[in-house]
Amino acid sequence: ALGTYLRAYSLYMAGEKRREEEMVELRDPLDRGTSRNAVLPQLASELYIPYVEGALDAFGLYIYGVVLKALRSSSSPAGLTTRSPTSVMRHDDGGGRGSDAFPPGGHPSAHTVLIESVLLYPYNWSAWLDLSGLCIDDPAIHPDVEDRLRPISGHWMYHFFCVHVFLENQANENAVSVIERLVNGNSARDPFVAGGAAAAGGASGDAEIQQQHPDGMFGRSPYLQSQLAVAQYNLRDFDEAEAHFVALSERYPDRLDQMDVYSNILYVKEDRVTLSALAHRAVRVDKYRPETCCIVGNYYSLRGRHERAVTYFQRALKLDPAYLSAWTLMGHEYVEMKNTPAAVEAYRRAVDINPRDYRAWYGLGQTYEILDMLLYALFYFRRAATLRPYDARMWCAMGGCYLGLGRRADAIRSYERAVSNHDSEGIATRKLAELYKEDDDVEGAARCYLRHLELRFQAQGGGSGGIGGGDGQEGSAAGVDGGDSMPSIDTVINLVEVNAAEAEALLYLAYYHRDNGEFETAAACCSRLLEYPGQEKEEGKALLREIRSRMDKRKAAAAASSGGGMTLRSRSRSRSRSTSSSARKRNPRRGGGMDDSMDDEGGPDSSFDFASP
Repeated sequence: ALGTYLRAYSLYMAGEKRREEEMVELRDPLDRGTSRNAVLPQLASELYIPYVEGALDAFGLYIYGVVLKALRSSSSPAGLTTRSPTSVMRHDDGGGRGSDAFPPGGHPSAHTVLIESVLLYPYNWSAWLDLSGLCIDDPAIHPDVEDRLRPISGHWMYHFFCVHVFLENQANENAVSVIERLVNGNSARDPFVAGGAAAAGGASGDAEIQQQHPDGMFGRSPYLQSQLAVAQYNLRDFDEAEAHFVALSERYPDRLDQMDVYSNILYVKEDRVTLSALAHRAVRVDKYRPETCCIVGNYYSLRGRHERAVTYFQRALKLDPAYLSAWTLMGHEYVEMKNTPAAVEAYRRAVDINPRDYRAWYGLGQTYEILDMLLYALFYFRRAATLRPYDARMWCAMGGCYLGLGRRADAIRSYERAVSNHDSEGIATRKLAELYKEDDDVEGAARCYLRHLELRFQAQGGGSGGIGGGDGQEGSAAGVDGGDSMPSIDTVINLVEVNAAEAEALLYLAYYHRDNGEFETAAACCSRLLEYPGQEKEEGKALLREIRSRMDKRKAAAAASSGGGMTLRSRSRSRSRSTSSSARKRNPRRGGGMDDSMDDEGGPDSSFDFASP
């Protein structure tokens, strides 16, 4: 059995090496897609007979599953036909599968063979990875995979497998939940991975693990900690992800796995000093690792040396042609260099490697948007939004394309979808406010402008609603949707930092509150505009004078209506007195009300002027 595995694996790797050499010589991307491992049909035929006879051990089943998976993904499977598990009739004769287990010319499905392998030997992580790839590519097999893996659903390797699948499917909250149970230990079983474990003895196995490791079996696992950091990075909680990477670097200073993700975080946060230290440490540990080349490339990109950054990303691809991050990052650099054809090629290579990489689809959309090919851009933004439907940036990008195409209603729906997904950067709220303003939807525009100010206030560190802690969707939810410490409108207006977008919002809100008779709030908006050195400042000055005049008139009208009877009696008494001195003594009693009710020209003012502001 071991000899069968070694021979098959050697032939498979030799065929892969020849395939990669052929791909290097092909220039046309379409031709590269047709290149395949020429020994796959031969291996499939050779391994089929021992599989039917039950002669393959766990590793023989693993290489057979790998071959079937490669044939399945090949554009020309050379006559390969697979049978679904429900259509396969097994006739187990003395431990074998029987010669009639599969019809002539048919093969079992790849995930069926890989599941049989991990059931025999659960510790083969390579088999789990290949099985996860099949689950990610074809969600229809999820129920069958879950049912067949039920006997080992309590095994920690199954939990590792679930974490990997969750991360690849962007189900990051589920991944965090499973990782925390593996790291911290919890007698309560995870709802996503616990199905059927008790029926197969998994519950007792977990109980034994908990007794031996009450704090969690993998409390100090660097792999799980790095996966947790990646999950937080995908959730755009950069501060939490950075904290995990810092702790990981302190405990394992020579570890480079996933450190390219850490460099992405430092790049986004523009932490040049820490990124430089990370690059020097990575070069010192192993300068011939793809992760090292990506880290150094990010450092040069942050310094604005894009050509140098491309050089290092190309080095990473020479070390590992299938290194996804290098293709995507190199596409970003080509966009910065205005080399759009090269950017498109890099992004396409990335999606060829992993069609579920939303960053590459989003990059393609941005590139075609730069080329003013909006229909193409919209297509790729839609693909990205399909993979990340809860990411507001995807919907904002689609809204921009719709606006460019003149599809205003679709643009509004896209921006509204972005707002519903917690647009923490405030792009969608501002765009929606402008669209509502153009459509004369006063209430909608005012609501969006106020929301924009709230987002900017908390992003600048104000309040404790949760937006400022990170720009992920979970952090913004508490702040926007009514957290326990949501700041009041007066606090937001008085403390938000005023820039161009905020000045526009404040001016609109000033007019809105003035028209609704809320002069104090309108005056506060105008007062903040006095700090902004733009044309809004002069308009705010004029509006503030008008608002103060209206406020004075309202006060005068209120005083006149409340003290009108006393004023009439004062007039009757003033006619019975002849001395001007006594009349002057009664003037204060007259009120201030009559004096204050006179406008600048000396004529009386009426409270009816404010009935309809």
